[in-house]
Amino acid sequence: MSRVAKNPVVVPAGVEVVLSAAQVSVKGPMGTLIQPLNGSVAVVREGDALLFKAMNDSTEADAMSGTIRALLANMMVGVSKGFERKLLLVGVGYRAAAAGDTLNLTLGFSHPVAHKMPAGVKVETPTQTEIVLKGADKQRVGQVAAEIRAYRQPEPYKGKGVRYSDEVIVLKETKKK
Repeated sequence: MSRVAKNPVVVPAGVEVVLSAAQVSVKGPMGTLIQPLNGSVAVVREGDALLFKAMNDSTEADAMSGTIRALLANMMVGVSKGFERKLLLVGVGYRAAAAGDTLNLTLGFSHPVAHKMPAGVKVETPTQTEIVLKGADKQRVGQVAAEIRAYRQPEPYKGKGVRYSDEVIVLKETKKK
């Protein structure tokens, strides 16, 4: 059995979990998330905890039990507290402004970039060079952050571009004569 799947997932107060044969639905104050289940993993609710068992002894079932456990643990955190990802804009004239569900970026191109936010992800810009993405689905928040970063990745000589707040850019030394 997977080491990850051995640990039960505790259902926090205020979170509803609906188990069916094909999917798990989790509802909380931040929203509702649905996870389809693999047929090789059984999810059982005991009290306020979810337990995971591989249906057979195959390595795929063992791996999927740990994967499903990790996904459901992230869903519990997402619907109760939510996930947040911060991006920083480094560079002269690089700016961001949130307008409803659209993020307007000025990244040194000859045109402004307008990025539309998908459902379930909210964007805030506390300052012109800071972007905060919030949502219940960890995968969706991370994907949107990666899409925004892809417009102008940090370059290795000056570090200009869109970067994660916890990202460390190792700068290259310039050419010497």
